[in-house]
Amino acid sequence: MGVVGLVLLLIGGGVGVGLLLTGGGEGDGTEAVAVPDAELPDLGEAAPVLASLGTDAPVPDPTVLSSQLTPLLTAAGLGTGVSAEVVDVATGEVLLDLDAGDPAVPASTAKLLTAAAALLSLDPAETLTTTVVAGSTPGEVVLVGGGDPTLSRTSPSQTYPGAATVADLATQVVAAMPAGTPVSRIVVDSSLFGGALTAPGWGSGDAPSTYAAPVTATAVDGARVSPGSQARSGQPGIDAGSALAEALGVPRATVVLGEAPAGAETLATVESAPVARLVEQMLSMSDNMLAEALARHVAIANDLPATFEGGAQAVTEVLADAGIDVTGASLADGSGLSQSNRVPAGVLTDVVTSAADGSLDDVSALLSGLPVAGYDGTLLDRGDAGAAPGTVRAKTGTLLGVHALAGTVVTTDGRLLSFAVVADGSGSELAAESALDAVAAALAGCGCR
Repeated sequence: MGVVGLVLLLIGGGVGVGLLLTGGGEGDGTEAVAVPDAELPDLGEAAPVLASLGTDAPVPDPTVLSSQLTPLLTAAGLGTGVSAEVVDVATGEVLLDLDAGDPAVPASTAKLLTAAAALLSLDPAETLTTTVVAGSTPGEVVLVGGGDPTLSRTSPSQTYPGAATVADLATQVVAAMPAGTPVSRIVVDSSLFGGALTAPGWGSGDAPSTYAAPVTATAVDGARVSPGSQARSGQPGIDAGSALAEALGVPRATVVLGEAPAGAETLATVESAPVARLVEQMLSMSDNMLAEALARHVAIANDLPATFEGGAQAVTEVLADAGIDVTGASLADGSGLSQSNRVPAGVLTDVVTSAADGSLDDVSALLSGLPVAGYDGTLLDRGDAGAAPGTVRAKTGTLLGVHALAGTVVTTDGRLLSFAVVADGSGSELAAESALDAVAAALAGCGCR
């Protein structure tokens, strides 16, 4: 006989356990045999799998903490122009302030501002819609970009879990088109976004590159030239139209940029992953194209132009309205790629602290999206220097001469701190990252009492 399963038997208000023994398959008429007097053990109340931090963990002494961190913050690898701040999340007490109010080039730590503004302006469960509508002539369809750069050529996406697919769009288009009417022309409508395709402060080699592309409302695979590729495209909209042509089985169809006719019939609709998931993906992998798209959606939600300028204005205004002191912050884009951005370290810690202490509603995805040192994202290959797994969670930032790290750390005593270090006069990337990791490790190992 083989053991098939356990059956709970309710006997006279008590709970017994019957062992189901059979010699055949389901439906062969074999009777179940109950083991008499067997009872479940009393397991008691279950403890939480992830217990919250204790409230009685000691706060590091600011003087001791400063004495331990100052030599690390003045390390040669960080160069000149270092600013930093460390804050106790539970009390809001500033434990270290090294020129934290001075505006500095934040690099990709600016994505923390974009993430918070996106989660505050948009419903975290909201999705971004891409549609195909009928064109102005038979055989013409219009791919209308909804500002979702994660739309995927493959199913599933090789880069963005949960992404909508071009194949889904194509299937719906075929079903909606009049029988016998082949698609011969695809118009790509990216009019949701306006303004320049690259931001002030972007270098001539930034778009296209391995990390950025011209910012348009229509793109596939994060504007990559092919699924899973590192290289980004110089023509994201055309690529998206060509991907739709391929999926429709008409790879030689004409693909052009244009706008949808007013009142055009909708043929197909797909939805992105929720905004909260997009924020997590943007932060974890420091995805510039996702950041720029989200910044523009923040602008749209706040009745501002969906441009670099509108997104930058919207992000700072949303944060200010939420109680974040954005004094000294000046943005030129949503990704931090621009050398024209300026954000004080104190603004970065204020955003992180407000997310961690619950001051900002519905922004938990900002914290869950932070790379974990030695485990995932842009900190995958930067170990946590002997700290417990998950102790250091932080957004990285890297530009020529700029290296930054901002996030949270749990001390060896169990105290949650937020921190930001920005070095915008640094040299060697390897030396700077090593120095930043040493700061984070010192905080994690800090009793500092």
